[in-house]
Amino acid sequence: MAKKRIHVVAAVIRDSGDNILIAKRPDHLHQGGLWEFPGGKVDEGEVVRDALARELNEELAIQVEAAEPFMEIRHDYSDKSVFLDIWVVDQFGGEPVGNEGQQVRWVPRQELRSYDFPEANVAIIDKLLT
Repeated sequence: MAKKRIHVVAAVIRDSGDNILIAKRPDHLHQGGLWEFPGGKVDEGEVVRDALARELNEELAIQVEAAEPFMEIRHDYSDKSVFLDIWVVDQFGGEPVGNEGQQVRWVPRQELRSYDFPEANVAIIDKLLT
């Protein structure tokens, strides 16, 4: 049986102090309990930039004002395959909150390796720290 392939958009949200916003995945979800870059699934036919804005508004109650593509990652887990569209968000309106009950935290970029992330996110952290 072929693995389910999921298209996901995720954001590296930065503030002016070189901090990055991360969110903790709820325990009941795939990769639950791990930290992640906020985002979510891209709906079929949806423009990726629109999906980014929608997901960040739903999850964090922020409005994306400026975003640029950062990298793309394909990763196979034992139960599913993900295609990650990673964007950098430098400008947004509102104050990020865990709209879905998730913990959110501003973390100095250099401390990202201190947090447990899903395996697919390691390449994002590697690129941010080079």
